[in-house]
Amino acid sequence: MEASKLLSTLFLTLIFFSTFFKPPFSAERCRPKDKKILLQIKKAFKNPYTYTAWDSKSDCCDWYGVTCDEKTHQITSLFATDGDLSGPIPPQVADLPYLEDLDFHKQPNITGPIPFAISKLKNLRTLMITNTGLTGPVPDFLGQMKNLEFISLAFNSLTGTIPRSIGLLPKLGGLRLDRNKLTGPIPDTFGDFKGTDFYLYLSHNQLSGKIPASLGRKDFTYIDLSRNRLEGDVSFLFGSGKTMIQHVDLSRNLLEFDLSKVKFPKSLTFLDLNHNKIKGSIPTGLTVPELQQFNVSYNRLCGKIPMGGNLQRFDYSAYFHNRCLCGAPLPKCK
Repeated sequence: MEASKLLSTLFLTLIFFSTFFKPPFSAERCRPKDKKILLQIKKAFKNPYTYTAWDSKSDCCDWYGVTCDEKTHQITSLFATDGDLSGPIPPQVADLPYLEDLDFHKQPNITGPIPFAISKLKNLRTLMITNTGLTGPVPDFLGQMKNLEFISLAFNSLTGTIPRSIGLLPKLGGLRLDRNKLTGPIPDTFGDFKGTDFYLYLSHNQLSGKIPASLGRKDFTYIDLSRNRLEGDVSFLFGSGKTMIQHVDLSRNLLEFDLSKVKFPKSLTFLDLNHNKIKGSIPTGLTVPELQQFNVSYNRLCGKIPMGGNLQRFDYSAYFHNRCLCGAPLPKCK
């Protein structure tokens, strides 16, 4: 009987504690300091509709545009796409020290330069600020952010030259600076990129001078230098020993070299050289790669277009406006 009373007492005690000392159903993960910083960012961006859900009474780890680490609950990602953020990028962004990804895309009302405060984000791996109203230079301090793996500052209004320091980033695997107003040369350090599957977009700028020969050391997967004012020989970008290079767009520059002497790798699938000053003839080696897109129009090429491979699958527009190219798909050679 005593044992029965003891069990009943224990049971009632458990019910009491489970009722009155039960933890909240879903404890807030967001750190109070981080929430305060995010609300400051929201205010600096003029309280945009994009961040309507950012409310002091809710868990910031559940907010749109915010990602928290599952274990530490530190904020690791801040993003906003197709929104109405307005004004300069708030320096408070740099007060999120564990941030790994920062991504603002299609925010035309973001203005001003990239703030120096971002240099404090030592854990940042991805920096993407694209399709905005950003102005000012590509910051030299990016070259000191050693954990960066991908940078995209495309479709902005950035001016000035490209910092050499970016080419020395040890983990960078891709760089997009296309569709800005950048001037000056391509840094010679860009031949030192360490990533093995590297994507380099510098198109639609006002870059000038010769493409550094050092870039020939790098086996780029994708390289787009089109629509600039680049000069000289770029045959060193190719070579039969390269195995990664697939996409090369050098169109609408001032390049001048002998195409017939270039050795093209088998991996090549896209080659656009239109609107340059390229001379010589089309080498038979271009019948080997399985080209999906090809254009050498508006150059100074001569001779018969080689038969074979995919060269005849492209229409006359891929070849016209050269000095004396002939053969299918152009008229027969005389």
